[in-house]
Amino acid sequence: METRLKKLFQRKNGKITSVYFTAGFPKLNDTIKIIENLERSGVDLIEIGIPFSDPLADGPIIQQSGEKAIANGMSLKLLFEQIKDIRERTQVPLVLMGYLNTILQYGEQNFIEKCAEIGVDGIIIPDLPLEYYFSNFKKRMDEYNLSNIFLITSQTSDARLRLIDDCSTSFIYMVSTKGITGSNKSLIDKKDYFERIQGANLQHPTLIGFGIHDCDTFQTACEYSYGGIIGSAFIKHITENGIELSSISNFINLLKEKPSK
Repeated sequence: METRLKKLFQRKNGKITSVYFTAGFPKLNDTIKIIENLERSGVDLIEIGIPFSDPLADGPIIQQSGEKAIANGMSLKLLFEQIKDIRERTQVPLVLMGYLNTILQYGEQNFIEKCAEIGVDGIIIPDLPLEYYFSNFKKRMDEYNLSNIFLITSQTSDARLRLIDDCSTSFIYMVSTKGITGSNKSLIDKKDYFERIQGANLQHPTLIGFGIHDCDTFQTACEYSYGGIIGSAFIKHITENGIELSSISNFINLLKEKPSK
């Protein structure tokens, strides 16, 4: 089946801009406005974070946004309520990112059915063991044409990389750096890792995330994959500059093109 995610990667053969934000941040009911303003700013793919009290992969900026969102009253149930009519407003591909415990508490089958009902295109669960995916998620997700997006790192073995590629249905998330999100380091020293994945001739496209924070890092991500995923830098920007269209468009424009001197 031709899903929104598959169509995106068929339509754009590179320079895909994917942006992450935390649901319920800065304010509880900002979710729809952020989605719409990201789309109007030319973002290709939107990743909505489900706030969690103990996020293993998140750096301090995203952790703080999650804490604020929880304090605001955000929950998975409320997020689903907020985006229930999102497909009447936009057809931009949407991916939910959350931790396994949150989904187990909601109920795996209920979660998958709700995602499909609303029109969510994919999910990222950073702490989902591959074996648990096969035993508890794969059959259900295939039934509802919901894509599970797997994470790989420089430590991912060739055998595991092939396995992930074989069971992927949209794209693969390349984690650029060890540790947590929000690194401000250059990506140049990851060249060997990027070239290894680039040369693996995978069946599915990749997007690079963790550490994409400016035009240079975004361009590096585009050089070695189909594009970049921006999270902490965007959260920092809307914390300081708000979520109005002018603010978000300015951020995306600066990401894609260096300002002239």
